[in-house]
Amino acid sequence: MPRIIGITGNIACGKSSVGQYLLTLGAERYIDADVLVHGLYAAGQPIALEVGKTFGHGVLEEDGSVKRQALGALVFRDATAMQALEAIVHPAVQQALTAELAQVSEQGIAILDAVKLLQGESAARCQSIWLVVCPIEQQMQRLMRRNNLDEEEARLRLRSQPAYQDKLSLVDLVIQNGGTLQETYRQVQEAFERFCQAFPAVLFKP
Repeated sequence: MPRIIGITGNIACGKSSVGQYLLTLGAERYIDADVLVHGLYAAGQPIALEVGKTFGHGVLEEDGSVKRQALGALVFRDATAMQALEAIVHPAVQQALTAELAQVSEQGIAILDAVKLLQGESAARCQSIWLVVCPIEQQMQRLMRRNNLDEEEARLRLRSQPAYQDKLSLVDLVIQNGGTLQETYRQVQEAFERFCQAFPAVLFKP
């Protein structure tokens, strides 16, 4: 079983930047839960078919793949719809995650990046969980630029997520990502070194 660092935080806080940097420090695999979901939304996938059946063909492209922006506009306005979507997607994501982890060597380190890491059973797989945070306005600007959203849509998505303060007691470390990239990388490098000392590969031999 590989060692696993879980990375969480609200949307557009910079989790992927932290995860990608960890690869340069020696982590073996970076697993982005959002990318796994994207694959499940592809044309012909059972999850895409179920999403269309549940939410209507308006959330599907002509080829049958999921229109992520249209689906997001729907579920971020309706908590019940969000719960229905999670009930469809979550089991499949867990299966995909297990398959990804099977590709990591027994003594390797995997990085698991998931917005809702703390709400699911994935957290129990992790030896350490890190929370990435940044100022709300910076977060909003990143979200608008990355997802091509207007300000109203961006604020709607941010308001649908819990305040990061609610997660502080559930994580092992907070990465402040509101400054320069170099400042973020310094925190990540120091945290990774401490992780490797606390969970040396020798303890994870098969």
